[in-house]
Amino acid sequence: MARHNGSSAALAIAGAALSVLMLTGCSLFDQTPPEPTASSSARPKPTDQASVPVGLHPDLPAADNLPFFDQVNQAVVAANATAAGRDFIDALVAAGFDKAAMQVTSDQTTLGTEADSVQFAVLFNEECLVGQYGPKSGGYHGAVQPALGTGGCLIGQTRPIDW
Repeated sequence: MARHNGSSAALAIAGAALSVLMLTGCSLFDQTPPEPTASSSARPKPTDQASVPVGLHPDLPAADNLPFFDQVNQAVVAANATAAGRDFIDALVAAGFDKAAMQVTSDQTTLGTEADSVQFAVLFNEECLVGQYGPKSGGYHGAVQPALGTGGCLIGQTRPIDW
């Protein structure tokens, strides 16, 4: 009787495996690619030119300019892994952002040691493009944030952009 139970179990397993194979068989063996439809071929892909930042668009909202803001700042990091606040401000000015609308935190703490990160921002169409970079911030980060009631973007003490 034990032999019968063993073969019954083997048949049950084989039957289950055959059922799974039959259910998935169409997708496993049908190698005909699906026909493209007009709507799927017309959709832009993430790598299309439309998704690549090509420059500053002052007439568009901050969120639409964030990819370009990020691209500029990531180029700074790629060129100089120890980039400081002035490096980011200078690059953003060169890219067309308004220097008078910018803020940056100090590269040093009040004790004179290197800051864990530097934050920099541009007030842009009543919103803020904010960037952060430093050894303890996990790399570069960029975001759009609401402007503060003070008309600025960064909380706390910032340094003058007087160069």
